[in-house]
Amino acid sequence: MSVDLVGFLGVVLVAYVVPGPDFLVVVRSAAEHPSKGRAAALGAQTGLCVHMLAAAVGLSVVATRSPVVYQAIKLAGAAYLLYLGARAVFAARRAARERKADGEEARASDGWSHDPAGEPTGEAGRTRSRWRSGFTQGLLTNVLNPKAALFFLSILPQFVDGGGSMTRQIFLLGILDILIGVVYWFALVVVAARLGSLLARPKIRHRWELTTGWLFIVIGLSVAAVA
Repeated sequence: MSVDLVGFLGVVLVAYVVPGPDFLVVVRSAAEHPSKGRAAALGAQTGLCVHMLAAAVGLSVVATRSPVVYQAIKLAGAAYLLYLGARAVFAARRAARERKADGEEARASDGWSHDPAGEPTGEAGRTRSRWRSGFTQGLLTNVLNPKAALFFLSILPQFVDGGGSMTRQIFLLGILDILIGVVYWFALVVVAARLGSLLARPKIRHRWELTTGWLFIVIGLSVAAVA
């Protein structure tokens, strides 16, 4: 079996560097709390595992060759991105109203990404909630992204040896892709988490929520428009 690893690594790195829905989910989650960012990253890579398995057994081929199934996947993905965007925008506006009512100075002392060390009550529950929320968002964003399925169907076969087992080579390249993604996302989480204290400032947090929220909405609308 001969696999073009150099060419494949180049394509994978470019694919990860170009910001997309997964990027926004991981960065937003990490800025809120590092553990949530890591959970979102693992969720996104679990989504890739789903696409890899589907491609290996031919399920993705059925989906992409069936216009109805493929359009349904695209519309579901667009709807989820719109949901995430709308929720972020509404949260930003709600927070702005609360600051006006309670006073901006009091709100600044309780930043959304700040997790006081001396607050043990309910910490385990908050940790589980962050992981569940981050993982779910990362998983759904990736699974409902038809471009991820098309990557395994159209890009991976370009780097395999036609004389070997296609399924085995897809698994090999797919696992390599997932491992690279885990390293990349976790490094990104470290960088994004450093922004947590900055985003704890009410005005900056408000702009961040609005900006990322509208980005999700624009991406969702663009996906729906070409569906």
